[in-house]
Amino acid sequence: MLGIVDGLDDAQLLRAVVPSGWTVVGMLAHLASSTRFWLRDVMLDDGPHELVEDDYAVDPATQPREVVQAYADICASTAVAIGGLALHTVPAWWPEELWGGWRLDDLHEVLLHLLVETACHAGHLDAARELIDGGTWDYATGSVSVG
Repeated sequence: MLGIVDGLDDAQLLRAVVPSGWTVVGMLAHLASSTRFWLRDVMLDDGPHELVEDDYAVDPATQPREVVQAYADICASTAVAIGGLALHTVPAWWPEELWGGWRLDDLHEVLLHLLVETACHAGHLDAARELIDGGTWDYATGSVSVG
């Protein structure tokens, strides 16, 4: 994710290129919120469990680079925090009021859920990047090439 957005300036990070209006910074804010929710809140019961209704919305006073850094930070710190958990570890907290009887049973299922969501959003960011400056992610080199 961070590689896909590398090199974009603040105006580009804030530019909406799809009709729904989300921005690159908004997508990264959503991904940070999702990572925090699934791994910190659900798996570790770490936090006040404040569910953000529109986690794509970023306060206009927030600098875009702060959001990029916050996503990098939550990914790094959460990897360390859950690093010792076994895949069969059950969630420490579950938001019963949100999904009724639906539930993910263990860390393995939570990680798969988060992986699918992140992969889907990587595709969204790829498309947004191409619309913003023509850049495309090159998996072979691990970098963006701008056409």
